[in-house]
Amino acid sequence: MNATKQAENTLQQHLRDNAYPGRGLVIGRMENGSDWLIVYFIMGRSTNSRNRRFVFEGDRLWTEPVDPALVEDPSLIIYDAMLSTGGCQLVSNGDQTRTLYEGLRAGMRFGEALAQREREPDAPNFTPRITGMIDFNTAEGAVRLSMLKANPCDSALTDRYVFSPALPPPGIGYGLTTYMGDGNPLPSFSGDPLLLPLKGDGPQVLATYWDALDADNRVSLAVKQIDDTGTCTGIWIKNRHGD
Repeated sequence: MNATKQAENTLQQHLRDNAYPGRGLVIGRMENGSDWLIVYFIMGRSTNSRNRRFVFEGDRLWTEPVDPALVEDPSLIIYDAMLSTGGCQLVSNGDQTRTLYEGLRAGMRFGEALAQREREPDAPNFTPRITGMIDFNTAEGAVRLSMLKANPCDSALTDRYVFSPALPPPGIGYGLTTYMGDGNPLPSFSGDPLLLPLKGDGPQVLATYWDALDADNRVSLAVKQIDDTGTCTGIWIKNRHGD
């Protein structure tokens, strides 16, 4: 099976046919072969999780509450989701975006900076922390992905996975989600990064992924476009509430 067909199948099986993949990110190249896209989405089952929206300024993207009076615990739902520094574009599902940002500025490497963090403390789910980076300090750009998840034998411990895949072909991205599907507790993502499609321009990709997410559980979605110099050229967002 070629990469395009595999990516389309994964979109169908892991997103369209899946009520709750949780939070997710995709990093890859546009069909033009030069520009890059970063996709990030959040989903929610509780009132606290659904009481959010994306906002952005420049190339920084963050979450904020729709109704501050309904916020129960901001620690795991309010954070910078996309930042950039030193020729690197960053995305994550939590406040480890800021940890990575500060670590890179202090001279740390990707994995070294994230080694300071653990899986999320939200027992019994122990949600994985998923993080991605495009490093434009190389000739063609380099992709890095990370997952910090609870050890299956002892949830007090964190297993650390760092992926350094080859550059994806045009129109393809590498993706991670926090969960494999719905459940109680929620089953953490397992396996290698997913191949997912990035067909069309930023707004078209936004529409594809928004339509693929479960309508009851989707909360917010963002797509960032980056040119081959590492400069953000646009961000598009879709919010369930508060547009």
